[in-house]
Amino acid sequence: MRERSHAPLQHGQAHDVAVVQAMLALRERRPRWGPKKLRVKLGEVHPELPVPAASTIGDWLRREGLVGRSRRRRRCPAYTKPFATVTAANEVWCTDFKGWFRAGDGRRCDPFTLSDAHSRYLLRCRAVVRPDEENVRPIFEAAFKEHGLPRAIRSDNGPPFASAGVCGLSRLAVWWIKLGIRPERIVAGKPQQNGRHERVHRTLGEETAMPPAANWPAKQQRFDQFRAVYNRASEHPSVYVIEEKRLC
Repeated sequence: MRERSHAPLQHGQAHDVAVVQAMLALRERRPRWGPKKLRVKLGEVHPELPVPAASTIGDWLRREGLVGRSRRRRRCPAYTKPFATVTAANEVWCTDFKGWFRAGDGRRCDPFTLSDAHSRYLLRCRAVVRPDEENVRPIFEAAFKEHGLPRAIRSDNGPPFASAGVCGLSRLAVWWIKLGIRPERIVAGKPQQNGRHERVHRTLGEETAMPPAANWPAKQQRFDQFRAVYNRASEHPSVYVIEEKRLC
């Protein structure tokens, strides 16, 4: 009359030993393959066996000590302050990188853009070697000297505009604050919050993507031509009048 175990004699989601062994043998031959690749290849090599889910294969690999748990990625903290109201030119600037590509000579090209949120005036459109502070800070400095300082700069949560540090501030954002500029970050996954600037990128891609530029100078020349035409043809103010401010 002793109490007996209520556990089922056979687990409803248990897999045949042959499936596990076949997967481990495949992993031994291809140690760099992950769960998704192993799942596809297991179905091709052993069509007679039931194919488990990729998450199940991942559990088997961890149980056998073949993979470790991935480190949790530190994300940029959310921006909780309301955005500045845009009622005049030079109140808010928008900045971002358009998706990178390779020129005809094989060099990587990251188009960096900077625009005024009120007038939609395209302040800068430059091809940079890498999307980091070292390459974009001189572009900001030249824009500040030419047009003055905005009250705020709106960007996404990627580098070099933001970081996973305190308050999401990067070195570039700290420099803006020292100049009296307020950094603003859109919510991750909501590019519509910077929709004015995203629309610029759409037009930029349509006008400059084809035919592919032969080299880096040719691509930058195409960007310069696009900026000139865009600022003339998009009903921007003929004279971009702003308040002059001195850099710190």
